[in-house]
Amino acid sequence: MGGVSAVPRPRIDRAATAPGSEPEVPEGRSGGRRSVAVALLLGTLGATVVLLASGRVWARGTAAFGGGSLPLSADGQSVTGLPAALAIVGLAALVAVFAVRGKGRLLVSALLALSGLGAAAAALVNADGRQALDAAAARTTADTAAHVAGLTHTAWPYVTAGGAALILVAGLLALRFGRAWPAMGGRYERDGSAKPRTAAVVDPDRPEDLWKALDRGEDPTGTP
Repeated sequence: MGGVSAVPRPRIDRAATAPGSEPEVPEGRSGGRRSVAVALLLGTLGATVVLLASGRVWARGTAAFGGGSLPLSADGQSVTGLPAALAIVGLAALVAVFAVRGKGRLLVSALLALSGLGAAAAALVNADGRQALDAAAARTTADTAAHVAGLTHTAWPYVTAGGAALILVAGLLALRFGRAWPAMGGRYERDGSAKPRTAAVVDPDRPEDLWKALDRGEDPTGTP
């Protein structure tokens, strides 16, 4: 009888198979999954805050009219419509991030960040609201030289800027982690190729199946 060669036993890593141990998740993937949820939350919340806050009263004042004073107020839309418009652009960019890949995703992420930055800057620069109230005073009194007096401000311009900052953070997250984010599946994309046609099952005991097969130009007997 010939010698029996010993088969080497596989080496088992006890640390990897220890009870309760879990496989390690790559840091890039876990960070990508967390960041996509945070970016969606911040972007959606920020755009909602901007749209709501820009419709609130930003400034109040009075205009001299007929020997008395006429109270005036200006909401964010009358002061500047830029924050609301950029919030809508940011929402569209947030959705478009998942529809593109590669450099396209990088460009859309940059657009998302710039939308938040521009909305915040527009809200802070126009927080005073004096020009809008002066224009309202001129229209109300029919005096082009009329100016508003007793100007007071609300916190809504700064709330708008805070919401825009959330959009900015969402854009920065997209720029940093966007490569690891999922994209729309292949079922949403059409490559124009014809799909293979599967032959229908023909039951030889059903005459209607035989006739349908003949109408399709198939041999119901299955013979070549």
